[in-house]
Amino acid sequence: MKIICIGRNYAEHAKELNNAIPTEPVFFMKPDTAILKDGQDFYYPDFSKEIHHEIELVLKISKAGKNIDPEFAHKYYDEIGIGIDFTARDLQAKCKDKGLPWEKAKAFDSSAPIGNFKSKKSFQDLSNINFHLELNGKTVQKGNTKDLIFSFDHIVAYISQFVTLKTGDLIYTGTPEGVGPVFAGDKLEGFIENERLMMTEIK
Repeated sequence: MKIICIGRNYAEHAKELNNAIPTEPVFFMKPDTAILKDGQDFYYPDFSKEIHHEIELVLKISKAGKNIDPEFAHKYYDEIGIGIDFTARDLQAKCKDKGLPWEKAKAFDSSAPIGNFKSKKSFQDLSNINFHLELNGKTVQKGNTKDLIFSFDHIVAYISQFVTLKTGDLIYTGTPEGVGPVFAGDKLEGFIENERLMMTEIK
């Protein structure tokens, strides 16, 4: 199982980090050791002083595929969930300044909390899904798939040109604006519509 993450897929988030809006999907990967299952605590790593939350909808790949035609991409995922892409923003900034890859800022252990999944069939319109993140009971990020730069199907088809997708792979589809730091004692809860599907506490 692999974790593939889409960067800068909401225009307002790209702007808040002073990044250019991409003309094609940007993706990076996390190892399976990044997974943190719903309800498990996240322990703040000693190598960073600036871990940021990034709430994202997550696609679960349901069958293997390579060079998938966009017209048929919807057949390759049947569940949608919610997760957080934790980012060591201080490490990322240093890597960017030096023109270096920044996997260590994204792919560290437990950097991909994941919640429960819902059947794709339970959504009336995949291009109009609301989701949000609550930090200590206060909403800090809100998103809707109508604001995606690249749709779910576009993402699946695009990634499959370069990387074979396998059953169980997870695709984090991008975060909306409002990313920010977390601290020990914080409680994070992820929602699709008004249903809580993910929770983790920072230790």
